Amino acid sequence: MPKKVSSRKSSAKAVRVLAGTVFITRQVHFNSAHRLYNPTKSLAWNQKQYGLCTNPHWHGHNYVLEVTLKGRPDPITGYLMDLGELKRILFRAVVDRCDHRNLNDEVPFLRGVIPSTENLTIAFWHEIAPHIPAPATLHSVRLYETPRNYAEFFGPDTD
Repeated sequence: MPKKVSSRKSSAKAVRVLAGTVFITRQVHFNSAHRLYNPTKSLAWNQKQYGLCTNPHWHGHNYVLEVTLKGRPDPITGYLMDLGELKRILFRAVVDRCDHRNLNDEVPFLRGVIPSTENLTIAFWHEIAPHIPAPATLHSVRLYETPRNYAEFFGPDTD
């Protein structure tokens, strides 16, 4: 007796590849101490400019770092980048080096930098960008110093 031929199509379906640019964001947290102080200025100037943030005994923040990548998803995986890999990059580049540290004294890439939120976003960009694999590109680095205060940097080419 001949085999019965199924009228059903194969269970494997064609994968649809959607075209478009996407932005993905990973958020990480770390805690650090710092002091805002410009050594080229007087103590009075620093106190007027920075207020309590120039305390010679430091102060700290529970920082939230958000890093956004831009690009087109891979047609096979559907990912722009595996967010677990992005997390590993952020930990190696920033969190492991800054968490529970004094940003003024203990973080080599911040030596000589006034560790304002603005300066930190720029410094973090330069630490993260070289590790982002194509086709993704670093779009922005946003750093929350408090839930209501943050700075965001879109890269050196946006000046």
